[in-house]
Amino acid sequence: MSRLAAGVVLVTAHEPADDPEGPRGEDVGMTATAFLSVSLDPPLVLVSLRNGSRMDDLLAEQPLWAVSVLSESQRHIAGRFAMKGRISDRLLFEDIPHVRGEVSGALLVGGALALLECRTEQRVSAGDHTLVIGRVLTARVPTAGGGPLTYFRGRYRKLD
Repeated sequence: MSRLAAGVVLVTAHEPADDPEGPRGEDVGMTATAFLSVSLDPPLVLVSLRNGSRMDDLLAEQPLWAVSVLSESQRHIAGRFAMKGRISDRLLFEDIPHVRGEVSGALLVGGALALLECRTEQRVSAGDHTLVIGRVLTARVPTAGGGPLTYFRGRYRKLD
């Protein structure tokens, strides 16, 4: 499967605080290459999450999430959020330009090629992954230029 080129996205969600009176919770992000459009009417997308990953556990409880389609100049973001075994994502977002989604409350990356906010419609168990199908609630194409960041043969790449 490493011979199949894929686009690279950052999937984000906001984990609510355990105590409503305490801190506001934490933002979580995950790099994904298994992301695709499922349907135009209704607008549905799919992301594949490793079973037991932090994002899989969070999206089992939190139905709202967001996707930033990364540009070729955002390789550092993809690499940062692809690290396994992180305890916290809080510091990972610090120097990345972002806005908070109006519907999902999840972070959306500045300079991304496209920004989506989604609500989970269905979760499908598939081997060691969970396929999360989400309804697109908002979609924006910022004025950011450049090409897409792709992943091929185990490396991030630009289109020539």
